Amino acid sequence: MSHPYLSNDPADIRRKLLDAIGISSVNEAFSDIPKQVRLAKSTSLPKPGSEVEVRREVERILSNNVTSKDALSFLGGGVWGHHVPAAVDTLAGRGEFLTSYTPYQPEISQGMLQSLFEYQSMMAELLEVDVVNSSMYDWASALGEAARMSARITHRNEFIVPHFLSPERLAVLKSYANPIGIRIKEVHQSLHTGQISLEALKEEVSSQTAGLYTENPAYLGHLVHNVEALAEIAHDVGSLFIVGVDPTSLGVLNPPGRYDADIVVGEGQPLGNYVNYGGPLLGIFACRNDPQLIRQMPGRLVGMTTTKDGGEQGYCMVLQTREQHIRREKATSNICTNHALCALRAAIYMALMGGGGFRRLGEHLFSITQYATQQLSRVDGVRTPVFSGCHFKDFTVNFDRTGKKGVEVSKRLLERGIMGGQPLERDFPELGDTFLYAVTEIHTQGDVDALCEALKEIVEA
Repeated sequence: MSHPYLSNDPADIRRKLLDAIGISSVNEAFSDIPKQVRLAKSTSLPKPGSEVEVRREVERILSNNVTSKDALSFLGGGVWGHHVPAAVDTLAGRGEFLTSYTPYQPEISQGMLQSLFEYQSMMAELLEVDVVNSSMYDWASALGEAARMSARITHRNEFIVPHFLSPERLAVLKSYANPIGIRIKEVHQSLHTGQISLEALKEEVSSQTAGLYTENPAYLGHLVHNVEALAEIAHDVGSLFIVGVDPTSLGVLNPPGRYDADIVVGEGQPLGNYVNYGGPLLGIFACRNDPQLIRQMPGRLVGMTTTKDGGEQGYCMVLQTREQHIRREKATSNICTNHALCALRAAIYMALMGGGGFRRLGEHLFSITQYATQQLSRVDGVRTPVFSGCHFKDFTVNFDRTGKKGVEVSKRLLERGIMGGQPLERDFPELGDTFLYAVTEIHTQGDVDALCEALKEIVEA
């Protein structure tokens, strides 16, 4: 029996296809897959239904989800719920943008090419660096590419990262680094301040250090106070200094270009993109104006030129160091397609915000974070933040002194319509029963007060 949605499924057509390939059955096409990993039994999928029935069943399944629209969410740690201006949805939803793929042919892709050029330009201004590519998959993949780029340029095989690093980013970094022999080393951070120990770092760096990586704000939300010293230590041994950033902080924090970052990576999701169940995201990748760095940058760059008589502007991809465009052994990465629509949304968001908007956003985020930590610290037994010093958006909450396990507290919060933070104890046992919370401009003081009141009821019960 043929399948109604597959045009080449009737038995006679299938037989012709198999004969042309030279095999007797479809299963032979998968003969290279080991038998022990094949599904030996048939699936228990239901029979095909009508469009109405299928839609109803899918909606029934989806109704089991609890989203940030259904509950007050304080989750962060890399993907944050930020306000998305209506203009972003309206402009990015235009057909010529929404249906665009990667702009291979400049003669028919001028609109998307210009949009990506504007994204690169505004992001470069925000980071205060010279060169930004037209995006990566996410922060984690950008970090992995930065490690490989550092190794190619320095011909060294060690990459140093802070201990308190997102476990997801660390896992992706190792996936990029291990196959080509890059060794990932973690450097000690103070349990009191969260700062990288300069003494410990000086012992870790060597003539084999390809790159030193830090984040500001850090993964756990605290600000790094000694970034200039970190850059100096890295450069003293001839390694590259790589900085990871949250772009929403750059209206109030010094951009990485001011403290000698060689490569900048980060997550552009907060710029006009939704949480979307954790993706798709937008990887930021930038570097200073050095031909050696630019030539080794992954992905591609969009450039602007003028016609020969100088009358009209035009846009095209000016650097494409990936395997689809140059000899495979010369490629810097196999990044296939950037998240162009996410980059477009970020460009619209940045244009709407302007410098003043980013400054006001950063000031508000600092303010609401300080308010949240102050109010939560008044709940009996709750300790927040674990690290001293200023925090931005993300902050740590410890439950060791409450007499209640943090996981149980989170369950009780969810029963009250509140999503608490994410647990850290498995990845960082030295922090104890600690969770990572986050606030953004979508949270009000009333939201924070509701969280505090719910926590007080739970821990005192």
